[in-house]
Amino acid sequence: MPTYRHPGTVITDHSFRVPLDHADPAGERIEVYGREVVAAGRERESLPWLLFLQGGPGGRSPRPVGRDSWLDRALDDYRVLLLDQRGTGRSTPVDRHTLPERGGAAAQAGYLAHFRADSIVRDCELIRRELLGEGGRWSLLGQSYGGFCTLTYLSYAPDGIREAFVTGGLPGLRSTPEAVYRAAYPRVQRKVEAHYARYPDDVDTVRALVRHLREQEVRLPGGGLLTAEAFQALGIMLGTGSGSHTLHYLLEDSVLRGGRLSDPFLAQVEGHLSFAGRPLYAVLHESIYGQRSASPRGTGWAAQSVRAEFPRFDADRALADGLPVLLTGEMIYPWMFATDPALAPLDEVADLLAQRGDWPDLYDPAQLARNEVPVAAAVYHDDMYVDADDSLATARAVRGLRTWVTNEYEHDGLRVSGGRVLDRLIRLVRGEL
Repeated sequence: MPTYRHPGTVITDHSFRVPLDHADPAGERIEVYGREVVAAGRERESLPWLLFLQGGPGGRSPRPVGRDSWLDRALDDYRVLLLDQRGTGRSTPVDRHTLPERGGAAAQAGYLAHFRADSIVRDCELIRRELLGEGGRWSLLGQSYGGFCTLTYLSYAPDGIREAFVTGGLPGLRSTPEAVYRAAYPRVQRKVEAHYARYPDDVDTVRALVRHLREQEVRLPGGGLLTAEAFQALGIMLGTGSGSHTLHYLLEDSVLRGGRLSDPFLAQVEGHLSFAGRPLYAVLHESIYGQRSASPRGTGWAAQSVRAEFPRFDADRALADGLPVLLTGEMIYPWMFATDPALAPLDEVADLLAQRGDWPDLYDPAQLARNEVPVAAAVYHDDMYVDADDSLATARAVRGLRTWVTNEYEHDGLRVSGGRVLDRLIRLVRGEL
């Protein structure tokens, strides 16, 4: 196990072999990577473990340099494991190059069915036993989708958990995919309207850009097609603390010269829109809401099907009516698999997953109702990505869960707060607040 040092930390690499299908433990195995981080000088101490579950789906764990962000607070009390969930980072990769090696689209979809929270939790349990022993318990910190995984963990393997912290990631336990997006579109509209109120000149800039994209075919440097709908997807950045400002500065660089958009502008847009670095986010996104009890017919491209109920997101109508063009948020649409070269080979696979109707339930409300694990959760009042009403309903359904509801931070509060969010949750669990 390679060990090295960063400022104030000692880091050890771990690699674990886990079954692809936990129902077939003797079958194919894949690799899952974890990065152990401990405060310098404390590496030989018997510290409790804290497992960090990253947002996503399909997001690799942070790559810290020293005691970054929330890690600074965590290392005061814990030995931290930053897990690259299966298919991400240094774990056995999943992308447009590796998936075709599995066979046809049906075989690829069957393979990807093993990459949801239920399989991630079973990976964690094998890793826990290897690192802590059979009776060892560790603490969990779940950010965003990592919080979804934490609720799955509390549902099906609570005996392995000492305490749990969730930031911006309490899911609706039985929310249908359609209900998730019916709640999401109005939240996104409010964020876009707030952005335009902050930067009024951006209204005309966006209208001009969308009109240009309707009249001209525009290709990104990597070959992707920048359509008006793809441009609208830049609204995803409005759910972070600095997202509105980042979007404004991006739009500042969009000046048309000679009827063309500049390469520097298009390169920035590609950096925000391409799924080359996180294909699982697109391919599996709606499947995180798939449960037999809530969506027996499958997720069915819910974001796309529900969008028609919100005509204000129709860019052509907005142009015709002289209205601001609304941007979209954390929605995955089927056309993305045609415009993004990183997703194009996965088009049929994604459609098969969208039609799949036998997803196992990810949460056990009965188990959560009798939960005995101390849990604290930060619920961001204005969260664009995770519905606060769903989060609070889930909080009430989990026995003993304590919440901190705040509008001081956006969805990325854990990352930007310098450890204050985590410190608040630790104090909540310990009964100090």
